[in-house]
Amino acid sequence: MKMKKKRSTRVLLLLSLLVLLTVSHAAYSIWSFASVRYWGKTDAAIVLGAAVWDSQPSPVFRERIDHAIWLYQNGYVQGILFTGGKSADSAEAESEVARDYAIKHGVHPADILVENRSTITEENLSFALEVARTANWRSFTIVSDPLHMKRSLAMAHDLGMEAYSSPTPTSAYQSLKTKAPFFLRELFYYLGYQASKPLRWLGLYR
Repeated sequence: MKMKKKRSTRVLLLLSLLVLLTVSHAAYSIWSFASVRYWGKTDAAIVLGAAVWDSQPSPVFRERIDHAIWLYQNGYVQGILFTGGKSADSAEAESEVARDYAIKHGVHPADILVENRSTITEENLSFALEVARTANWRSFTIVSDPLHMKRSLAMAHDLGMEAYSSPTPTSAYQSLKTKAPFFLRELFYYLGYQASKPLRWLGLYR
C-alpha cells in the first residue's frame, strides 16, 4: 500500500513539474517573441482587429493601424488588409472603421482590402487569407500588439501562410496593471491553442 502511495506521489510530482515547465516555456516564448520584428518586404500587412469606440479605433486598434500605415508609406508592404467584424456595441465592422481611418491618413483606397466577419484571432487570419487570394497577395506582415504576436504567428503558419511578425512599436498596454492581464490572457489562449492541435489533426476539434 505504501509503495503504491509513493508511486502516486512521484507521478503527481512529475506531472506537476511537466505542467510547470510547459507553462514556463510558453510564457518565455510569448515574452521573448514580443520583440521579434521583420524588416523585409511583403505583399501586404494584415492588421488584427481590436475594439472600436464610437465609430473610431480604440487606442489599441489605432496603434496597430498607424503601424501598418507606416509600413505601407515606407515601402515595406504594397497593401493593407484590415480584419474584424462587428461587435455588439458597434454598428460598423472593425475593419471598415480601420479602412476609413487609413484612407484619411494617406493610404490609397485601391491598396486596402477588408474582411468583416471575424470575431477572434484565428478567424482574423483565416478569413484574411481568403480575401488576400483575390488580390494575389501571398506574403504577409502580421501587425498586432507585441504580446499577441507569438500566438498570431503560430496560427498564421499553421494556416500555411508566409507570414512575418511586426509588432506595434508602442502599445496601449504600458503599465504593469494593463500589461499583466493581457500577458496572462495570451498565455492562457496560447496554451489552449497548442493543446487543441492534436484534436484538430484528428478532426475532433474545429
